[in-house]
Amino acid sequence: MSKILYIQASPMEDASYSLAVAGEFINAYRQKNSGDEIETFNLFTAQLPTFDGFTVRAKYKILHGQPYTPEESKAWQAIEALIKQFTAADKYVLAVPMWNFGIPYRLKQYIDILVQPTYTFMVTPDGVYKGLVTGKPVFIAYARGGDYTPEQELMLDYQKRYLELILGFMGLTDFRSVVCQPTLAGREIGAKKRDDAITTARQITVEF
Repeated sequence: MSKILYIQASPMEDASYSLAVAGEFINAYRQKNSGDEIETFNLFTAQLPTFDGFTVRAKYKILHGQPYTPEESKAWQAIEALIKQFTAADKYVLAVPMWNFGIPYRLKQYIDILVQPTYTFMVTPDGVYKGLVTGKPVFIAYARGGDYTPEQELMLDYQKRYLELILGFMGLTDFRSVVCQPTLAGREIGAKKRDDAITTARQITVEF
């Protein structure tokens, strides 16, 4: 039995294109893998710890092998809990809209919590960075208001390229994705693009 962590990075609920596509991916996957566990984690309703104060001090004391205070220990335990939740999954599904050519700030906050030395990556004795979260597939449903050509993506895409970069830094390399765009071209066009993306997403579940 596998465990999927379904990370929702949109606050738009029923109006979200990325959630619609990722949700149908989850539904299709569940039909084929009824014994698997699916944990949904909404970044806009979760109580993500802020990475400041005691948390920052705890991080650097751990890095340098220094003792830390009870307050710092408690702050770091909240970070460790989220990292453990993430690394305990066997597969990942993400719903990610494009915000200002990048990702929503809550997803960036979550990433900054997860990317920690000795937990999700390490530095080898010869100075090489090595991801520690390996051998796990990732499906990402992207949504974008505009219609980006491949040439425009090279200049303006800090959504898909960044996510694959940072997840790859943690060791994840098996990416499957669907891009739903343009979502702001009118209700009819948006619905058609959403349905096309859902069809593709369902097909991807066959080998996920």
